[in-house]
Amino acid sequence: MLKGEELKRYSRQIILPEIGITGQEKLKTAKVLMIGAGGLGCPVLQYLAAAGVGEIGIVDDDTVDISNLHRQILYGVNDVGGLKAMLAKEKLGLLNPHTFITAYPVRFTPGNAEDICRGYDLVIDGSDNFGTRYLVNDTCVALNKPLVFGSIFKFEGHVSVFNYQDGPDYRDVFPEAPPADEVPNCADIGVLGVLPGIIGTYMATEAIKIICGIGKTLSGKLMTINVLDNSTNIFKIRKQQKQVQTKNTATAAMYHELTMNELTRLLTECPDDIQLIDVRETWEFEDYNIGGINIPLHELKDCAEQLPSDKKLIFCCQTGQRSKMAMQLLKPLYKGEMYSLKNGVI
Repeated sequence: MLKGEELKRYSRQIILPEIGITGQEKLKTAKVLMIGAGGLGCPVLQYLAAAGVGEIGIVDDDTVDISNLHRQILYGVNDVGGLKAMLAKEKLGLLNPHTFITAYPVRFTPGNAEDICRGYDLVIDGSDNFGTRYLVNDTCVALNKPLVFGSIFKFEGHVSVFNYQDGPDYRDVFPEAPPADEVPNCADIGVLGVLPGIIGTYMATEAIKIICGIGKTLSGKLMTINVLDNSTNIFKIRKQQKQVQTKNTATAAMYHELTMNELTRLLTECPDDIQLIDVRETWEFEDYNIGGINIPLHELKDCAEQLPSDKKLIFCCQTGQRSKMAMQLLKPLYKGEMYSLKNGVI
């Protein structure tokens, strides 16, 4: 199946015993759909095309803005104003003419989701909003497609593999979406330009492992990477019993957030009514904290019975992401009020 030029192009990859000719042929016959051609989509697309994935679909209705260029390095100044999906197709064609690219310069919606996904073996989600994430997940569940997921927030990124070999899906981590007015975005809070490159390459790696059937994937695990302090954590995810979800029901609130000013007020006015819990690692807590007790996220479930049932639990971490995960982990175990400190302790 591989032509002479392809054998030379992929030679450094083919000599890996785990890949070989067989693995390279699997890559050539693979059909991968990328949702989003932004910060995460750019490195994923570049590395998968370079690796020899045979067919790649790109879904994105957005255009290139000059504020994208510090992190979306597939594009340049001359591309500002152009459709990302179409530009990505053009540039990836120059990178590897052996990869067939289909551009979908449309919004991914409940009306077109299944039709677009149906022809692909694997879906990769690099979207930047909860509505699309739930729609991608639920579509993959309905069509039984494996899903590689990634997200970024300031200096922190998440990577996982969902719906793979009967493993958990996105809703097993985040059953419901937060209210739209509580969700920050890059325009409001910023993001380090290199972060999507780091997370995107992990996503591309997971996709290659799934296609080639090698190594251990992040199915049943959520990896978090904080580039500000070089911390990496992997949390186990269990498949939960849950009601069947429709593809457009991700609207209910799953948690409450409060600001630092609101937390300060509560600590002043009613300190006996709340319990502040810092879910960072012990060394992070010792380096800097705002009080409360320290229970690292990976130990939280084991300590659930020790938590006071008559107090409001307020979780905090570095960025506000692990504290949201803490509420999800305890949701089946704790019936009291829980809150997450918005944007973390710094």
